[in-house]
Amino acid sequence: MSIRSLPRDDEFAAFVREHRGRLVATARLLTGGDPHLAEDLVQTALVRVYLAWGRARAGSPAAYARRVLVNGFIDHRRRPWVRREEASSAVPDEAVVPDDAFGDDPTLVTALAELPPRMRAAVVLRHVHDLSVEETADALGCSTGTVKSQTARALDKLRVAMTPAAPTPARTLRGELP
Repeated sequence: MSIRSLPRDDEFAAFVREHRGRLVATARLLTGGDPHLAEDLVQTALVRVYLAWGRARAGSPAAYARRVLVNGFIDHRRRPWVRREEASSAVPDEAVVPDDAFGDDPTLVTALAELPPRMRAAVVLRHVHDLSVEETADALGCSTGTVKSQTARALDKLRVAMTPAAPTPARTLRGELP
């Protein structure tokens, strides 16, 4: 049965069941591994997607949700205040997303966390989700040139951050290295 033949709420629920795990994994990469902030960002994104479901389902709902998620992440980074949540007695019935949904390397997650938000988003969309430059530009609301330059700069920074420090001659002579 096609997903579009279901009533609106059932259709959206099927979309969430299918794509939520990947959205949470993407959000964890964007947030530098913070699982709580990732869950909050995904929840906010899903609310926004639900409110615009007619428009979202007309194209690619997964791409629409990813764009909303990235925009929410960037907006969150710009806001200095802390949002308050209300407690609920009901526990949501959700699938648990494993910590290593993308084979997360702690060094990589730490290095990603050091990147500026838009640069981090460009890398995650291009190299984790394998989006084209054009799709990434559309998701970020920028030009393809911006995506290319942000990605190139980010990869340079990640290479530096993930390369072990080379021994210096002075440290080697003093016997400080193992």
